[in-house]
Formats: sequence, C-alpha cells, structure tokens
Amino acid sequence: MTSTRVIVGPPDPETGRKVQIGDRVVGHAFAVRDVAAFMQEAGLQDWDELDVVRSELIEWRGGGPEHW
Repeated sequence: MTSTRVIVGPPDPETGRKVQIGDRVVGHAFAVRDVAAFMQEAGLQDWDELDVVRSELIEWRGGGPEHW
C-alpha cells in the first residue's frame, strides 16, 4: 500500500472530494478525517488526520488538505 498512488480530487461543495487509491475510487471525502478513514480501510490502520496532511503519498488536486 505504501507505494500506491492516492489522489484526492478537487473540492466540490455537493459531492465532496473524490478519493482514489490506486485505480479504484474509494469514496468522497468532505474533510481530512474522511480521507484518513479511507486510508485505514485500505490497510493503514494507524493513520490519522495528521498522517494524511503530512503524507507525500497523497496527491491533492484543486487545493491541499485545507480546501474543502
């Protein structure tokens, strides 16, 4: 998992930010905590919101983790 590409799409006020892990869309996030939950479901159980914000594994499109 640690080498898998993670993409958080641009913000959308209605649908949130699409989160893709590898080639699979895992859901839509409305906050950093949602991205952390998707990462945990993907096998990184120890990840929290701070890990998500600091990670270089995640490509943020349309703004960083502070844009929702």
